[in-house]
Amino acid sequence: MNLSLIRTLSCYFFASIALGAASTTAESSQPNVRYLDSGQAAPTTTVALSKKAFAPSDEVTLYWLGMAGFLINNQGTTMMIDPLLEGFDMEVIIDFPIQASQVELLDAILITHSDNDHFSLPTLKNLAKTGAVSHATQYTHSLIQAQGLASIGHDIGADFSVGDNTKVTVMPVDHAWQNSYPDAAEREFKLEDSAGFWITTSQGTIWATGDSRLMAEQLTYAPKPDVILFDFSDSEWHFTLAGAVKLANHYPNAQLLLHHWGSVDAPDFAPFNGDPNDLFGLIDNPERIHVLLPGEPFTLSAQPTNHSNTPSQ
Repeated sequence: MNLSLIRTLSCYFFASIALGAASTTAESSQPNVRYLDSGQAAPTTTVALSKKAFAPSDEVTLYWLGMAGFLINNQGTTMMIDPLLEGFDMEVIIDFPIQASQVELLDAILITHSDNDHFSLPTLKNLAKTGAVSHATQYTHSLIQAQGLASIGHDIGADFSVGDNTKVTVMPVDHAWQNSYPDAAEREFKLEDSAGFWITTSQGTIWATGDSRLMAEQLTYAPKPDVILFDFSDSEWHFTLAGAVKLANHYPNAQLLLHHWGSVDAPDFAPFNGDPNDLFGLIDNPERIHVLLPGEPFTLSAQPTNHSNTPSQ
């Protein structure tokens, strides 16, 4: 099986295809959510990103890129997490807030794993002109490097810096779904092939969880995160909805920036068909749930917590 097919299959072979059917609610209580004729929740519109999103700033600002992608601007140090801005092999139901070819400045790209809704080679190739180096697990690094793109591989638990004001720790996840499907890959996948990222900025901490089944150790981190890039997919190879709620309520003050929803035409496919309205009433302090539009900014205010240490149990 060739690499392209492995990446393509990565979005499909989940045991949860029949789980988490899209809501048939006719109206949304959230102004940024609309419902398609299929009943699937989707963002109402997209906010185009301008050069200002990449410019020096006194703030830490995050932007959802659609899919599982984010742009983070930490006072002028910019990085993208899992950017997919073009070339996906399923029908996309959003307009992306920027095209990869329009990005002129970028310091780093963080890739959580090799599934093609997170690892987009068309996007990475068009971002290469910025000079941004990709950071990934050792396995995903090998795939990026094989394409002649700049990349650095990291082990789980490793630390690295982006610019002079951003520290990143590579976090463990459980997402080796391929091993449950003999035809999904030609190799055995290891837990360390996928990762999350704990990002320490000048204003607070951001936990990009990556795709993962809920792990006991993910409920033990201290200091606690200020922001969680929140995947609430009701899929057994993700947190599941119940697991996502458990995680969120374990960190009751963390701001929750939703993603992995409303981007792909997949009303019956749990990894893509989450409904933000399902979270309200389940999560403590629901005012911290942020249903961002693609391209809509979220500013991280300065936090009083000590963020000098790597998260530990």
